[in-house]
Amino acid sequence: MIAATAREPRPGPSGPESDPAVPPFPFTAIVAQEEMKRALLIAAVDPSIGGVLIFGDRGTGKSTAVRALAALLPKISAVAGCPYSCAPDSPAEACPHCAEHRGPGRGKTHMIPVPVVDLPLGATEDRVVGALDLERALTRGEKAFEPGLLARANRGFLYIDEANLLEDHLVDLLLDVAASGVNTVEREGLSLRHPARFVLVGSGNPEEGELRPQLLDRFGLACEVSTPTDIATRIEVVRRRDAYERDGEGFCAAQGKAEKALQKTILAARTRLGGVSVPDAVLESAARLCLALGTDGLRGELTLMRTARTLAALDGAAVVTVAHLRQVAPSALRHRLRRNPLDESGSTARVARAVEEVLGPA
Repeated sequence: MIAATAREPRPGPSGPESDPAVPPFPFTAIVAQEEMKRALLIAAVDPSIGGVLIFGDRGTGKSTAVRALAALLPKISAVAGCPYSCAPDSPAEACPHCAEHRGPGRGKTHMIPVPVVDLPLGATEDRVVGALDLERALTRGEKAFEPGLLARANRGFLYIDEANLLEDHLVDLLLDVAASGVNTVEREGLSLRHPARFVLVGSGNPEEGELRPQLLDRFGLACEVSTPTDIATRIEVVRRRDAYERDGEGFCAAQGKAEKALQKTILAARTRLGGVSVPDAVLESAARLCLALGTDGLRGELTLMRTARTLAALDGAAVVTVAHLRQVAPSALRHRLRRNPLDESGSTARVARAVEEVLGPA
């Protein structure tokens, strides 16, 4: 696994992914689930889109895909010794550690893997936001802050499995931090702020409960995954997983060329993104589509436009087209629809119908 990954212990059989010496399952080896993979790549290129929500059956590769993507991304430069993994060019006052250690040591940096942090359902608020370091308080009489999961996730991914079962007080907390990119701690005599900018990735099974609308709207993209129904795909999934379980290092090495090629595509897309143009005609199509679906506010149009632009960058295109809108519309809009008691079709079907009516057949 990734060295920076913070995970709560979970019961279950051991395997290659529990061995830190074995890389995570390669992203390029994931079979099918194209919408999920596309959404994660888009979020990796442009984190400002707002994260990804993945709903679907258990055992469909949701958590595997998140960790595989993080392992695929190039390492990032961080200030040595900083618990928040601050970038060397970030303002010192944004982080208590960097503000305190200004001077000769401030220039020391190192390369770290992109953080991937699990937020367990049973996590306490202290574990998430951080709290008073009791050991230092009791042994040295010092009032020091012990960073929480939000600090570890800065500049990386915060992954919430079963996000629809997350406790309400943690949902409220995440909404505040996700909106501001800063975690403010006011407790136990402590008062500080530290950066907490991360790509929020949530997964869950819709049969076990719905997500609160406030948190649902915070995700930029929402994907639906399902268990493959055709024999050939199921066989290929089992074959690749079995090969990874038997020889994780060898399996990952065989995917090395494909992984490097995809990494180059991501880096090129990040460089190209600022130069991709969105014609007025495409913006008008996005607005008409959101009006036809009755989405609230303008967040739908903004997300749809940004997502289509990022997809164009991944495709190597200089201009966004209606074809890009058509590909990302379900992910960008399905979770923003109002309930219609007169329409029994699901949100995905409603988006598909509106896309065909507004944008025309593919």
